[in-house]
Amino acid sequence: MNAEGMAELPLDQVRTLLAVVDEGTFDAAAAALHVTPSAVSQRVKALEQRTGRVLLLRTKPVRPTESGAVLVRLARQLARLERDARAELGLSGAGEATRVSVAVNADSLATWFLGALTRVPREPGLCFELRREDEDHTAALLREGAVMAAVTSSPDPVPGCSVRALGRMRYLPVAAPEFAARHLGGPLREVLTRAPVVAFDRRDDFQDGFVRRLRRGRGGASGVRHYVPTSEGFVEAVAAGLGWGMVPEAQADPLLRAGRLVPLAPGRSVDVPLYWQQWKLDSPALAVVAEAVATAAAGALRQ
Repeated sequence: MNAEGMAELPLDQVRTLLAVVDEGTFDAAAAALHVTPSAVSQRVKALEQRTGRVLLLRTKPVRPTESGAVLVRLARQLARLERDARAELGLSGAGEATRVSVAVNADSLATWFLGALTRVPREPGLCFELRREDEDHTAALLREGAVMAAVTSSPDPVPGCSVRALGRMRYLPVAAPEFAARHLGGPLREVLTRAPVVAFDRRDDFQDGFVRRLRRGRGGASGVRHYVPTSEGFVEAVAAGLGWGMVPEAQADPLLRAGRLVPLAPGRSVDVPLYWQQWKLDSPALAVVAEAVATAAAGALRQ
């Protein structure tokens, strides 16, 4: 897509593309835009001809191609700038909300991130839309234009985004005392390949990674595993003795002090670096959220 083509992108076509992606079908987009399905189809087809790219996969629901995702992100950024400009001009409609969408990993959400949002000045109409996703995958939502910012484990900026380091979240290998006595007698590098383990979901290989480090790259955690897809539920499952797991330090410390958890390898921990990525937009709402997140992270994460 050359610079001349980008300069000539009609905004009504770009906005129509966004509506199709958000609504999922051409008919639903037509209803949302108050035009005919034929007009929606013609606008999308014209945009594809103008860019020389297929922009949508005609599935149910419709999904953007890689090129389509670039234009979807552009459309969301333009909408954000338009809302900010209307607010500055005093033209915002009554009750119109300024929405900031952020992708954040479950452990940050359960420990420090909500505290960051309480630092944001209580401006009328400012509201948050949080999307929970693993820190290794939050950048994908940013790349697709589904969110304006993300807490991610990648220091490589998504195109069109800035990045700043937040700090490191420390994880401790822990288990309930009764579980450790029953399953973890013997060399840790051997028993962890057989002991029941708790994982967040089927994509979670964090516990496997810890075992591989103990075993110098060989093997992983046991195939006997419980999937518990919430941060709070994960910690409770470990404390209840279902299995061992890697628990964020902030959640593990009070349970260690209370004797509900014991460390499996004192002195051994895993640090996950976290970064804040956001659109490169001069958006007052996004800027104030970014500062609040950075301030909270400085106090909650290891620097």
